[in-house]
Amino acid sequence: MVLFILCIKAELDGVETLSLLKNTNLCFSVRNPLSDFETREKVVFNPSETLEQDEGDREPPHHFAVKWEGSKKFSTLIILDEEGSKSALKKIKKKGKKGKNSGSGEVDVPRDVTSDDNGGYVPVLAMECRGMEPYAFHPMGNDFKVISEGGAVFDEDVDLSEGDWGDYDEENDLAVGVNEFESKIIAV
Repeated sequence: MVLFILCIKAELDGVETLSLLKNTNLCFSVRNPLSDFETREKVVFNPSETLEQDEGDREPPHHFAVKWEGSKKFSTLIILDEEGSKSALKKIKKKGKKGKNSGSGEVDVPRDVTSDDNGGYVPVLAMECRGMEPYAFHPMGNDFKVISEGGAVFDEDVDLSEGDWGDYDEENDLAVGVNEFESKIIAV
């Protein structure tokens, strides 16, 4: 089991928080860690729904599964909730492991991006993977919720697939925007 963390960064303009919605479809590209050529591009799954399993299946409930060529077992991906993320990170910290691509090796529990984070990568989602590596995140259009500095909530049509999004908070006479959106996935 390997823990992967989706981290995002963006320039926030008039935005108090940017958060990843937990009840919408998410799109990732995954690869077989034992093969350079076996990938599945842009697979879509919903983190609030687990796949049906056969009776007596020993695998824990998971959100996505794939059987690689020549493999006897399914490789699985599980989206961890806040409690699961804390527990997994605590276990890794106890073992003294450091994240592959995380620089200092310290990874926080996934959370919302705030205006204080402007320009820095923030962990927003934790995934427990067995036999697969997520390597790219693809925003699809309804993945995020934005709360403006005035308190207005934008949770529909926050489309970051092109890297930028903007709207207007009429109630507070405030332009809001998310610019230069980037994501990366790190193995912990």
